[in-house]
Amino acid sequence: MTKQRSTKRFLREGSLDSEQYANDSKVRRITVNHGNWSPMGAANEERDQSYVKTIKAKSDGQAELLTAIDDKNLVLALGPAGTGKTYLAIAKAVEALEAGKVGRIVLSRPAVEAGESIGFLPGDMEDKLAPYLRPLYDALTDRLSMKRVKALMQEGLIEIAPVGYMRGRTLNNAFVVIDEAQNCTYTQLKMLLTRLGWNSTMIVTGDPNQSDLLPGLSGLATVADRFDELETVSVVRLKDKDIVRHPLVAQMLGVL
Repeated sequence: MTKQRSTKRFLREGSLDSEQYANDSKVRRITVNHGNWSPMGAANEERDQSYVKTIKAKSDGQAELLTAIDDKNLVLALGPAGTGKTYLAIAKAVEALEAGKVGRIVLSRPAVEAGESIGFLPGDMEDKLAPYLRPLYDALTDRLSMKRVKALMQEGLIEIAPVGYMRGRTLNNAFVVIDEAQNCTYTQLKMLLTRLGWNSTMIVTGDPNQSDLLPGLSGLATVADRFDELETVSVVRLKDKDIVRHPLVAQMLGVL
């Protein structure tokens, strides 16, 4: 009877009397064999980065990128797929927002199809842009819960917008991430880079070798080469050895 009351109270109040269940000899307990696994991980065990609150570099290139983000207001991160460019940039953006270093996060990427036209999409403007911005949502929800991401977006603390909506804006007190920048033209990149305002950090990520634009239209490589001369801007070029995705990714990129 007591157990039934505890269950009803849990359903009504959302709280469960764990002590009552611990002392109830009639409760059936299931023995779980965890083996050698520990939720904290062994001392020499590398845990999956997505479940670690404080991110750590897994390669020299990632360490260089994290240091550059901490030291510079404008960072260009170039490298092949799987090197963690977008993930590290968004993780640092979330970290800065939670620490109160910036007032908002602005994420942007070009709405360019990857070589395949999917035609007209139904719904309003947000519905039409959702498939293109999905990778940014995935990276955000990997660091924050979906519920919190939605709450922060409703409050205007996180904004996700396509490149076409960025003209004419000044992004003050913000952490800005421009993803898939290899699909931006030189003119678009020039427009995006000049949005940088006071007390803001901008990270531009992309792989010049995987542009979905016609040959010669991507402006990322040209901008990166010109920024190499500026000491106030950091250009980090990640290599195949920095790939932290499945080992096959590095092998495939080595022959493709």
